[in-house]
Amino acid sequence: MAKDLLNIGGVELNSRLLIGTGKFNDDAIIPDVINSSQSQVITVAMRRVDFETSQENIMKYIPKDMILLPNTSGARTAEEAVRIARLARAAGMGNWIKIEVISDQKYLLPDNYETIKATEILAKEGFIVLPYMSPDLMVAKKLEEVGAAAVMPLGAPIGTNRGLKTKELIEILIDECEKPVIVDAGIGKPSQACEAMELGADAVLVNTAIATAGDPIVMGEAFKNAVEAGRAAYLSGVGGVTKRAVASSPLTGFLSN
Repeated sequence: MAKDLLNIGGVELNSRLLIGTGKFNDDAIIPDVINSSQSQVITVAMRRVDFETSQENIMKYIPKDMILLPNTSGARTAEEAVRIARLARAAGMGNWIKIEVISDQKYLLPDNYETIKATEILAKEGFIVLPYMSPDLMVAKKLEEVGAAAVMPLGAPIGTNRGLKTKELIEILIDECEKPVIVDAGIGKPSQACEAMELGADAVLVNTAIATAGDPIVMGEAFKNAVEAGRAAYLSGVGGVTKRAVASSPLTGFLSN
């Protein structure tokens, strides 16, 4: 049987769980979380990277074999996101970039219009662009058209742990998008990550739910197992749903004699 690999921008990955670096009480446990989750991609806000001061530099906790996914957290316009992305590449953080353009400071919802603009510019410059977006089919199609390597619809607002509040919209993207669909933001429990994978999502990105858990290391493993279970269920073909009861064994015949 062929291996079930996730392909993003021509890079094949064994793990379908992406993780983050924010909100940990102690950044020193990040290597253990990476190990327990078996994640291969980790996102980091550029504003947390300080190459001048090693004690405050999040990068010292990230193993060299991890794929870095710098994000443009703090950007309010496409221009700001592009500038942050270019700084990340110039700093030696590779050519993967997660676009976050957020001008709304109450719900932290992404600005889809500015996200499309930033994605188009950076894709032309050779970046592997993963845009965080509000789930909207026409926006997702436009992001694919301008060069996104994947689309990252939110399940719920950032950091809320509320689960798949946009489930039906995400399902539409899964059905219609050609590039990988990575559910990002809002997933608060392993069961919710499993649900996203059962729907057919290609991957999930989880940060807050792992970092704020009582034991982030154990929670990292729990999410790993949930993502794998959900993917296996999707590939095996989840049974149909009916409104009426259907007996699992014949109810007639054996008492007829």
